[in-house]
Amino acid sequence: MSKETISNIKIEKTAASKIEDVNFENLAFGSVFTDHMFVCDYKNGAWQTPEIKPYQKLSLDPSARVFHYGQAVFEGMKAYKDENEEIWLFRPDENFKRINKSAVRMAIPEFPEDYFFDGLSTLLKLDKDWIKKGFGNSLYIRPFVIATEAGVSASPANEYKFIIICSPAQAYYGGEVRVKIADKFSRAASGGFGYAKAAGNYAGQFYPTNLAKEEGYQQIIWTDANTHEYLEEAGTMNIFFRIGDKLVTCPTSDRILDGITRKSVIAMAEDMGIEVEIRPIKVSEILEAQKQGSLKEIFGTGTAAVINPIAGFGYKGDKWELPKLENSYATKIKKAIMELQYNIAEDKFGWRVKA
Repeated sequence: MSKETISNIKIEKTAASKIEDVNFENLAFGSVFTDHMFVCDYKNGAWQTPEIKPYQKLSLDPSARVFHYGQAVFEGMKAYKDENEEIWLFRPDENFKRINKSAVRMAIPEFPEDYFFDGLSTLLKLDKDWIKKGFGNSLYIRPFVIATEAGVSASPANEYKFIIICSPAQAYYGGEVRVKIADKFSRAASGGFGYAKAAGNYAGQFYPTNLAKEEGYQQIIWTDANTHEYLEEAGTMNIFFRIGDKLVTCPTSDRILDGITRKSVIAMAEDMGIEVEIRPIKVSEILEAQKQGSLKEIFGTGTAAVINPIAGFGYKGDKWELPKLENSYATKIKKAIMELQYNIAEDKFGWRVKA
């Protein structure tokens, strides 16, 4: 393996790439990883010299605090390759801000901006062949931080690892999705850390989601913990409702993730002349809109799918199907955002960043 130092990053290249063994026409999301990973340790009160090394297993003490107290946060972002072989990121500054916002909430030291962007850029250049051209192809990027200090005393750790791993991805299609509106379980509570991309936020969703799957649903639309009257998120995605010709979504809070795709959908919709309302949404309002025939669409937004349309929903034993629209808001907005991501359309928002 060759070793060199670029921009104060120690680089150890893999002896042989795994890329020839990968079937890029048949990728299960998040199951195949590129040749290299970025790693930076925090100890003695400071982030150390970052490294890029061959993708490999970690060795951690069984008492590492991430296993016992859940100090772990992460991000999800993507890199795209255009027809000229140039690599682009989509609003990466928002991902950087959010992972540090999550870190602060979980008592994890913030990560330096230059380390993040220099490390990510260097990693993408090393593994550029893993980013395939073509509308829908991308490289999913997973930055994350875990507490690594050994010891089981209930206090924040003094040692951490910041890691970036990457996984090639195809166009995401999850099939027809039907959701259950929660009337018992909640994703997060006021004063908690629902707004943070903390690992425990997602673990807590699995059990109620499994129960919903037994009833024939794929995901849950979460409701507020206090009354279960207000709609909040759909699975791991932000949620939008089209009532008549208006898009409605709930405001972010300390319970709801400030989704980057969510913000992009709002801006893109408004640019298209679609009226968007950001306000609390009651379950009763959606049921009434369905009864009146004015509920046209429900869709979730997030990094993996951009927009995932919802085909139907259920609540307290009742089930409804949504109309199949030829020219839906979900389709129009998703196409516009993806054309921007792949450097096909003009970027009037300044969201696209060359890696």
